[in-house]
Amino acid sequence: MHISEGVLSAPVLIAGAVLSAAGIGIGLKKMSYDKIPQVAVLSSAFFVASLIHVPVGPSAAHLVLNGLLGILLGWMAFPSILVALSLQALLFQFGGFTSLGVNTVIMATPAVIAYMLFSPLTRRTNASVVALGGFLAGITGIAGGALLIALALVATGEGFINVAKVIAITHLPIMVIEGIIAAFCVTFLKKVKPEILEVGK
Repeated sequence: MHISEGVLSAPVLIAGAVLSAAGIGIGLKKMSYDKIPQVAVLSSAFFVASLIHVPVGPSAAHLVLNGLLGILLGWMAFPSILVALSLQALLFQFGGFTSLGVNTVIMATPAVIAYMLFSPLTRRTNASVVALGGFLAGITGIAGGALLIALALVATGEGFINVAKVIAITHLPIMVIEGIIAAFCVTFLKKVKPEILEVGK
């Protein structure tokens, strides 16, 4: 779900950088010292999950786990994702530094939306409701990211419309896979360490 360097127009890159900075600022404001270790661990999980890429035009399809990250971190997903993307750009040339702001917005915004919509479900006592919240968060993370990639490409030029459609279609199966993974993880955490689902508050 990275957009490579040299693809997007300057206005889109600038808008992405501004929105990313705003989200990171909010995330850092909500991050207390005792939450830093969890943010670091989840950044690592996000980093590892995103390492296997299947090229799709100027982007790539892969596991992201941003929906799960959002459920666990809330607004802190912005700085968490920024760190992981920066390391990927530095070490493996995934994405790039000029598109770092846009890529952060693409992955972190759906994570925060998933948190706002579905974290109340994951705090319920009913296991089925908790699993449903995780599943919907996983789907929302990927669907939102694919939509934002498409919008960024179309905003750059109409020539990217067909590529945007391909990216949206190729992420459909990943949506389901991420939903299942997120449902499993949230259900497991609810049983063994339920307080971890409250960190993002």
